[in-house]
Amino acid sequence: MPLKTFDADLSNFDQVFGGFTKSETTEGSPSEPGQLKFLLFLADKDPSTNRSWCPDCNVAEPIIYEKLEASNSNLVLLRAYVGDRPTWRNPSHPWRVDPRFKLKGVPTLIRWENEDVAGRLEDYEAHIGDKIDSILASN
Repeated sequence: MPLKTFDADLSNFDQVFGGFTKSETTEGSPSEPGQLKFLLFLADKDPSTNRSWCPDCNVAEPIIYEKLEASNSNLVLLRAYVGDRPTWRNPSHPWRVDPRFKLKGVPTLIRWENEDVAGRLEDYEAHIGDKIDSILASN
């Protein structure tokens, strides 16, 4: 199945995430009943290079997409961009202190079920194929 992706940043995250977490399809909602939901927190891309300022994100991102796209499951992915390096380094960054996410690093891949984190891969783990397979298969 093709991977459905949606993007958000700090300015529109609450709105996009609200549609993403709905269990029933509503007009404009990225989510459908029965979909496996994943969030991928990434560093912003540098406009001059079109590459992330985060080396781990540059390694993990294509591997994560490959694994999710190869899955036979009905998936939706919300990519959430944490900002530039100074924004992300702030200890009070909204997603660092948000009790739902408690981000410690990027990239972070989260499987979202029943309004909670059902699985997570952070930083150096997010590019490991077997771990991605595991989070895809977890129930």
